Amino acid sequence: MTVTEPSPSATEVGRGRLRKEDRRLVTGRTQWTDNIALTGMLHCAMVRSPFAHATITGIDRAAAEQVPGVVAVYTASDLAADTVALPNAWSVTPDQKAPAAHPLAPTTVNFAGDAVAVVVARNAAAAKDAVEKVEVDYDPLDPVLDMEEALAAGATLVHPHLGTNRSAVWRFDSGAAGTGGDVDEAFEAAESDPDQIVVRRRFRQQRLIPAFMEPRSVVVDPNPEQLTMWSATQVPHILRTMTAMTLGIPEHRLRVIAPDVGGGFGGKLQVTPEEILLVLVAQKLGKPVKWTETRSESLLSGHHGRDQIQKLTVSARTDGTITGLQVDLLADMGAYLRILTSGVPILGGFMYPGIYKIPAYRFSCTNVFTTKTPTDAVRGAGRPEATFGIERLMDELAVELGMEPMELRRKNWITHDEFPYMMASSLTYDTGNYEAATEKAQELFDYEGLRREQAQRRRSGDTIQLGIGISTYTEMCGLAPSRVLGSLNYGAGGWEHSSIRMLPTGKVEVVTGISPHGQGHVTSWCQVAADQLGVSFDDVEVLHSDTASAPRGLDTYGSRSLSVGGIAVVKAAEKVIVKALPIAAHMLEAAVEDIEFHGGRFSVRGTDLGVTIQDVALAVFTAHDLPDGVEPSIDAEATFGPENFSFPHGTHLCAVEVDTETGWVQLRGYVCVDDVGTVVNPTLVEGQVYGGLAHGIAQALFEEAAYDDSGTLLSGTFVDYTLPTAADLPTFTTDRTTTPATTNPLGVKGVGEAGTIASPPAVVNAVLDAVRQYGVTDIDMPTTPYRVWRAIRDARAGGQGTAGRGDEVDIASAGAGLGSTARDMPDGGHL
Repeated sequence: MTVTEPSPSATEVGRGRLRKEDRRLVTGRTQWTDNIALTGMLHCAMVRSPFAHATITGIDRAAAEQVPGVVAVYTASDLAADTVALPNAWSVTPDQKAPAAHPLAPTTVNFAGDAVAVVVARNAAAAKDAVEKVEVDYDPLDPVLDMEEALAAGATLVHPHLGTNRSAVWRFDSGAAGTGGDVDEAFEAAESDPDQIVVRRRFRQQRLIPAFMEPRSVVVDPNPEQLTMWSATQVPHILRTMTAMTLGIPEHRLRVIAPDVGGGFGGKLQVTPEEILLVLVAQKLGKPVKWTETRSESLLSGHHGRDQIQKLTVSARTDGTITGLQVDLLADMGAYLRILTSGVPILGGFMYPGIYKIPAYRFSCTNVFTTKTPTDAVRGAGRPEATFGIERLMDELAVELGMEPMELRRKNWITHDEFPYMMASSLTYDTGNYEAATEKAQELFDYEGLRREQAQRRRSGDTIQLGIGISTYTEMCGLAPSRVLGSLNYGAGGWEHSSIRMLPTGKVEVVTGISPHGQGHVTSWCQVAADQLGVSFDDVEVLHSDTASAPRGLDTYGSRSLSVGGIAVVKAAEKVIVKALPIAAHMLEAAVEDIEFHGGRFSVRGTDLGVTIQDVALAVFTAHDLPDGVEPSIDAEATFGPENFSFPHGTHLCAVEVDTETGWVQLRGYVCVDDVGTVVNPTLVEGQVYGGLAHGIAQALFEEAAYDDSGTLLSGTFVDYTLPTAADLPTFTTDRTTTPATTNPLGVKGVGEAGTIASPPAVVNAVLDAVRQYGVTDIDMPTTPYRVWRAIRDARAGGQGTAGRGDEVDIASAGAGLGSTARDMPDGGHL
């Protein structure tokens, strides 16, 4: 990436500045939660269940209590943790079943990794040593691992008192809602008309683990005047409110601080059992305590994501015009409902129609309990699943109709002159230009040239076949209108808060409710504020992630930061200028209506007379000569609540080479052209796109949280849970088109999740495009060499030509997209 520094007169918005935050971060002059050391601080370690499902029949802690340095070993009853229920902030239906989830399991463990006791010691090493000495007696119960089996009559119940493994069923029907036609009518017409077709497919979204760089860590100081919690969290404000509500702590006596946080990807959008538990331990002992998870704990007990079965049905005319779409979804909640667990698949429910003019749409989601680690938001949170479903289905429909897959998409997408466009899913897309993004992507990709090469390889019978994959996507960003969220029974709003403090020396402090964890928000907010106030970029500082200095906010997730939090900064700046206007007029001895503001300067219209906003700030500080009745302050705050989501979009094209003899998949090239609205900082956007692509491609080729038949997590280390390195990925070709959003004054949309949402179907469609000629119809993610090889073998032998369902669990857990482990060898043998 290159940074272009424009002339000094250029605006900050659109300028590729390097991040202000990086000097501190890369030199180690920063503070992570695990760096915090308080006087008298004790250390905690968790005793976790090795069983996925079992009754606790006894806990013997005597040996652990004798370990030097150990202060205490607590079970649920010792801390009254069995009376504390962790929050679930999204009850998607009135009859949703939500079992109480406790910080420590009191009588029954419901996933491998469920905490049953906590050891407290004078140092972390002693606490970890003592964990091994705690003897827990379990009476194993049958695990519940398969969603479809969990719903069958006579299935083992995860929570017997609920009488079912079904948590909730959420439905949307465009015919009933009045936003589109009747799906049954569309399907019946297609079934009886020879000029129409119905296509049904089943896809699997494998379980993923966020795999953030910094493990979770919590420190609690129980000072009775103000309890302070430091946590590696994405959501300090939500954590504060939920902790206060859960434990009955007066919120004004609770302070939450998120120091520098090393990544989140949704995995730190949580009120964790450990955060609540550490408050209980600190209060009981009257001393500060710390817990930092090991990497294995992170993979085992931090929430997971995805894990859905998608059954999709589409009807279309033989010319390719889509007439109806139905989605039936099974979503694995895991053992408990965490803060947003039940709502994550519902978010995706609005996005299955994608960019297409589908006149009739129906969606049904059944949330299911299993004895696996609870699921919740992971980068994209429902929208990657939806995009995968519709973009894979478009390729399948193209095959059935004998159409070129890009032409089928063109036939059905919304054209640029049709915006704003109300979807059958009830969303209104404000702007977009899918034609422009696709045209640019195809040119950069050499789409036609690669198709010719593909045809030549097929004719020659080359063992290395070329596949081309398409993903033309959109997503909804900026978890938005509070009224809409309220209609979905979501437990919070969609607003964001900011305040601006004008200091006497001309410097500016921006306070934001957004809590960054690697995105570069400080730099972006400085750019936005500098432009709005007409001050230097270097004269702006941003305060965040501490509920004492930034008391209001709804934090960071769902690509909402700029489109909601950044606009709150704009609104606060506008108020600063309004408050400064009469003071500037008084200083210039002119009428307020004769004053104009531009580039940080108030001037008398038609003259050279003027004062800067910094001059006004100093005049306010001295307060020697202010207009009568004007308060000596131009500081301001604003809360912005968007009227709609924002809808970035783009076209992603992927080329892969597949060795048909071994199943080896090699990424040959990847082009994406995204439209994220107005770009504040192209350098940061490029970084977000690159990171998102790596994340999404990893789902397609590498990552999977795999369990054995007893419910033990097999991919509990980075040896088994495979993440790509730079060497495993191609050089991405990225570009942008721009259609500014109409829902906010900057015209910004969102970019943090775009690459992750768009890339999995592009890659999987490419892999299938390379081998479909052999009769292969589907390969579950991750498309490991073994799965690709097996699908080709089965298809050639006259089988179904699918791979992934029913794989041996050790094979499925390999997750290596480039065939680098023994478990990816075609014969399952040794290297």
